[in-house]
Amino acid sequence: MLKKYFFLPLIFFSFLGKAQNIKTVQLRPINSNSFSAIVPLGSILELSFDDLDADNKEYQYRVQHMTYDWKPSNLTSNQYINGFAENYINDVTNSFNTLQDYTHYSVQIPNENTIITKSGNYLISVLNYNNEVVFTRRCVFYEDLTMVGVAAFRSRFIKTINEQQTVQFSINYPELQINNPAQEIKVVLFQNNNWNTAITNIQPQFFRPQQLIYNYTQTTNFWGGNEFLNFDNKTIRNTNLNIAKTEREEVYHNYLYTNEPRANKPYSYNPDINGEFIVRTLDANDKTTEADYATIHFSLDSHKPYLNKEVYVYGAFNNFELSEENKMTYNKKDKIYKAAVSLKQGFYNYCFATVDRDRNVNLNEVDGSFYETENEYTVIVYYHPFGEIYDRVVGVGNGFFNQNR
Repeated sequence: MLKKYFFLPLIFFSFLGKAQNIKTVQLRPINSNSFSAIVPLGSILELSFDDLDADNKEYQYRVQHMTYDWKPSNLTSNQYINGFAENYINDVTNSFNTLQDYTHYSVQIPNENTIITKSGNYLISVLNYNNEVVFTRRCVFYEDLTMVGVAAFRSRFIKTINEQQTVQFSINYPELQINNPAQEIKVVLFQNNNWNTAITNIQPQFFRPQQLIYNYTQTTNFWGGNEFLNFDNKTIRNTNLNIAKTEREEVYHNYLYTNEPRANKPYSYNPDINGEFIVRTLDANDKTTEADYATIHFSLDSHKPYLNKEVYVYGAFNNFELSEENKMTYNKKDKIYKAAVSLKQGFYNYCFATVDRDRNVNLNEVDGSFYETENEYTVIVYYHPFGEIYDRVVGVGNGFFNQNR
């Protein structure tokens, strides 16, 4: 039972071979400080990314409607889009006055050529000139037809009371006619905007008039994890928050202070942004094309290597994926794991993940798991009544763990 939530399946290794020069992919609401690509139907998301080849390629985007479990839905594109499901990305600009040349691409979705008409899960793919998928990102457009209350508590399960958090939630649906909630309603629950943590197939425990209640004490448990580590290189030429040394070569190299494993240390509160990142620079005016790239040198102190396991730097900077670039190597002489990752200037959260021979990911072995950790939880409500051919999203709820509960 516990293993289900301790290990995450390795669904991260996707498209990274073709996307090795693609960096700083962001899919976020315009004019908002939100990191989440879960927005009301009619809202506008901006997809942006940099290509370090800096050669002005012709990229296209593709918008595809998906089922609640991220399989292609039965809808044809003209049933969920007015216009074109595929189109070229035309907003293209070159970097200016940076050591690392790159081309910046951006597109708003929906737009005048691609108007999304149905709620649901959507997969946004970026295609190259050979019509190959370079990378994908998930987003959700929802109808605000339900009220979703979400609360997180310290785990009631004695074996993990100091390490886990329990999420409970309810769905109120005064505007919907739901005849068979167990069949027509599906929910997805996940932590910190990380789809890899999602729990599905959760049935309501209690049924009340126009209300579903999910008050589980173990099924909806999450490992609390630890507060994310961070660094800030908005001034790329100098040392800054958690940056010990800076060198200029072909590009700038920022060396972070060596981290120590935190699994066996007491919990210590440290404000974070739940694994996310923010592009910013004090060295120029336009962060999109004038922020430079630096090689960030991560290091993790370890008296001996983790037996039969690989260690990765982990965070939203690459969509919580695991690739060769963020894989760490062990230096036997220094007794330190090291990794060098090219990142655009800004403020970044990260942690460490281990992967065993069976390709199970453990997010707690290095950093530990504590019930006190501040986390955000999201519930998405899908509605598929009898006779309908797609999964509508009819509500979204968010809740934060408060250790004072």
